[in-house]
Amino acid sequence: MANKIDIKTVDEIAHLARLEFDETSKPEILNDINRMLSFVDKLNELDTTNVEPLIYMTNERNVLRVDTPETTLTQKEALKNAPKKDSDYFKAPKVIEQNR
Repeated sequence: MANKIDIKTVDEIAHLARLEFDETSKPEILNDINRMLSFVDKLNELDTTNVEPLIYMTNERNVLRVDTPETTLTQKEALKNAPKKDSDYFKAPKVIEQNR
C-alpha cells in the first residue's frame, strides 16, 4: 500500500494549490486523500502484462463535413441591427485598460 498522507502533507498541498482549509476540515481532507490513494493503489494488483497503453479512449473517428466557404450574410446585413457601428465595423466599448 502507498504511504499514508499526514496533516503536514495536506498543509503543503494546500499551500502549493493556493487553498485554505480550516482546522476542522483538515481531517476530512486527509481522510479523502488517503481513500483516493488507496483506491488508486488497488490498480497495482492488476496484471497488465501484454496490455498495450491506450492512446485514445475509443476507436471512434470524427467524421467531418467538407468545409465549403459560402457567403451567408453580407457585411451590410450583419451591421444592420448593430447598436453602434461605422461604415464597415461593429463598435464596442473599450474593455482593456492600461495599468501605470
